[in-house]
Amino acid sequence: MSQVAIVKYNAGNVRSVQFALARLGVEPLLTDDPAALRAASHVIFPGVGEASSAMRYLREHGLDEVIPSLTQPVLGICLGLQLMCRHSEEADTTCFGIFDTDVKRFQGDAKIPQIGWNTVHHDGSALFAGIPQDAYFYFVHSFYAEPGPDQIASTDYIVPFASAMNKGNFHAVQFHPEKSADVGSQLLKNFLAL
Repeated sequence: MSQVAIVKYNAGNVRSVQFALARLGVEPLLTDDPAALRAASHVIFPGVGEASSAMRYLREHGLDEVIPSLTQPVLGICLGLQLMCRHSEEADTTCFGIFDTDVKRFQGDAKIPQIGWNTVHHDGSALFAGIPQDAYFYFVHSFYAEPGPDQIASTDYIVPFASAMNKGNFHAVQFHPEKSADVGSQLLKNFLAL
């Protein structure tokens, strides 16, 4: 495998992704350089943060055009998944539109954000190879992607939502594989094998 790149932008949680990849023997490149992202074998687009400020940074660095044009396997994580959708209710943000669905804020009496372990019901696609049905993954989020045509896994918290999506070479998960113990490590391995 050649270079794995992690998209560098003003979002948190990048270090834990670096550590998770290091545990798999992969030394990723953290970069916001379009040429380096295009040259990578795999690109990971992680993030914890706020949608509008993240999109602003990506636009200022031309990454709003680079990321949707990538042709190698791309994995969005948490905010990364949300920014790959059409629109987010968070600060009324227009996103990449890779996935044909919108991002909504949880409403209701349950604790928001959802923080902790929840089950993921998946369709058995390559990203979930070797991962048991309804395995527990770790979530931290106040916004969610509505179920849509690109959904490959669902989770229920207040409402059912898309916890993983896939369209062509673009894959994304709402949970944090880098914080999800063995099943998370397996999912990252599966992604790197794509």
